[in-house]
Amino acid sequence: MSKLGIFVNRKTLSSSSQLMALVKCRDVAESMGHTVEFIFPVDMKKIPRLDALFIRADTDPMNTTYVAARMAEMYGVPVIDDPTSIRICADKINMYMHLQKEGVSMPKTRFLKKRELDDQQARQLFDELGSPLVLKEPSTSFSVRVEKVSDVEELLKVAKRFFKLSDWIVVQEYIESRFDWRVGVINGQLLYACRYIIPSETFKIQASVNGHIVYCDVESVPADQVPPEVIDLGKQAAGAIGKGLYGVDIKESNGKLFVIEVNDNPSLEGGEDEHYPEMFGQIISHLVSAQALDDARDLSMGTISSAGLMGRYQQEAEFTYAQVGQWGESDIYSSDIDSKEG
Repeated sequence: MSKLGIFVNRKTLSSSSQLMALVKCRDVAESMGHTVEFIFPVDMKKIPRLDALFIRADTDPMNTTYVAARMAEMYGVPVIDDPTSIRICADKINMYMHLQKEGVSMPKTRFLKKRELDDQQARQLFDELGSPLVLKEPSTSFSVRVEKVSDVEELLKVAKRFFKLSDWIVVQEYIESRFDWRVGVINGQLLYACRYIIPSETFKIQASVNGHIVYCDVESVPADQVPPEVIDLGKQAAGAIGKGLYGVDIKESNGKLFVIEVNDNPSLEGGEDEHYPEMFGQIISHLVSAQALDDARDLSMGTISSAGLMGRYQQEAEFTYAQVGQWGESDIYSSDIDSKEG
């Protein structure tokens, strides 16, 4: 029997669907013989006494979820999401670089540096990637600061706004589709698959329209009805990030598959498990497995105070962007991430 901690915060508990998912997760763990405790940010000192930690609050390298993940790692406690996955997925340039390195099929992509974008380069982007284009601010989540632009003037306007928040932005070719495949993967194995039906008012799975948030519909799809190449691509993309829990968003267009995002801390409360009743059990089994414990011990950092974790992240972020910088200015602009058949 293991002691599982579920890390939550006030925002997590403000959603009835998330609360119901948390209760379901706890009940499944207890039915498997484990004890469960909800861990709030003020309870972080309890983490070293846990056997495993499951983070179910918005993950970001600059908030308490990252501190919790690093503390678990420091003490050899298996944790989802692990700190490395949080760092990679919270920075879209970092994430796309990992996908590119592993040859994952994705839209053609450019990384643009602040103060380098002008009219000529903007026109060249449309010539090379087509119209419209999708612009992303690297730290975005929940489809915020992801915008579609159709001409040079619009591109420069949105880019100027995004550059106020980041020294880099991502520009991608637009892939037309009315739904995204969401493939849930844990430790390289399929966890669930569903379709996120994109609202007619937008091109994103979540957007603010006329002051109101519109959400995608979730359609759980049994594994035997999911094209094998979709599952394989989801596993490949997740493997490019790590061994943890990921939600991989995939679009299909003209017979080709493209990975749009890899999300750590993916949604588990929207009905994704309708055809996957073992979803929470699979997560818990992985967290308390001997393999997870061995991996956590290997990653244990020994001694580093929680107060020092943020400073360490800043150094890691600077290193990531230094890697991009090593490509050279012209390489950054022209770096293709060519799509391949899924």
